[in-house]
Amino acid sequence: MKKDNIEQVFNKFSELNVLIIGDAMIDTYLWGKVDRISPEAPIPIVTVNKQENRLGGAGNVSLNIQALGAIPILVSIIGDDEKGKIFAKLMNEKNLTSDGLFIEKKRMTTVKTRIISGGQQISRVDQEISTLIDSGLEQKVFERINKIIEEKHIHIVIFVDYDKGLITPWIIRNVITLAKSKNILTVADPKSRNFNNYQQVDLFKPNFKEFRDGLNLQIEKTEMNELKKASEKFKTENQIGLLFITLSELGVFLTNGISQNYFPAEVRDIADVSGAGDTVIATASLCLAAGLPIPLMAQISNLAGGLVCEKLGVVPIDLEQLKKEVKKIKLV
Repeated sequence: MKKDNIEQVFNKFSELNVLIIGDAMIDTYLWGKVDRISPEAPIPIVTVNKQENRLGGAGNVSLNIQALGAIPILVSIIGDDEKGKIFAKLMNEKNLTSDGLFIEKKRMTTVKTRIISGGQQISRVDQEISTLIDSGLEQKVFERINKIIEEKHIHIVIFVDYDKGLITPWIIRNVITLAKSKNILTVADPKSRNFNNYQQVDLFKPNFKEFRDGLNLQIEKTEMNELKKASEKFKTENQIGLLFITLSELGVFLTNGISQNYFPAEVRDIADVSGAGDTVIATASLCLAAGLPIPLMAQISNLAGGLVCEKLGVVPIDLEQLKKEVKKIKLV
């Protein structure tokens, strides 16, 4: 790939409509400073001076898709609560459609509250309901997905699975079947509960811990030969098109059953790794839908994930910065 063609690569993204199915949440940040230890327990007291709410989970994947120039359509569930109203307001402010958003009285909006002092995250508090949705809601969600696919020219479907209950085996199975009947690509970013339910997806992107835990493996990231064997076996058994395993500081590993590729991470100043997986799956999905070569997809996605780690908190990729950085590296 020549450097002169990079702009054309990113221009392809603007032609794509992306359906994102997954667990959305609010990332709340409490910024403050620590100047004493609590007399009640050996923990720091944080004096908060700023609070901020951001779209997280599948909401952050949507923001990344949007930032890269494509059109995201999010299907997710929020609670009929104050945080749910904040989520809907943030969606509106970011010009994201709420056509696929369900408001459920029986569920609460998932919130991850991070407490930050001195440029470091010192604690996190999660508020959530993670039980699987019932069959009635499953049917409603699938009907909405089917409606969106019928009305919009969807190029790719992304499952953003944070184990919060929206994505069920039934939804996975039926959406993949529907997508295949329409020649729509499917991508999954899995967690443990549904790890072995994503048969026949075109791209499967676990991180190393998820891959090892999902298969109950006793290997280390550095044991590349063992990783290759396990990944080929898993890919074949589950009829997966492309297996893309992120290895955090070591880079990424991919196999399509014909060739295997490993790409080391670019050296960067890491401030916060939260949200990096959202950026990687968004970038990889668009590269796949745009028909880019696998090595190039890996390099661009790897770089995008590293760039967002330079910023504190969960943030979407900066497209112009990504373009500049891609032009600096040696492309395969």
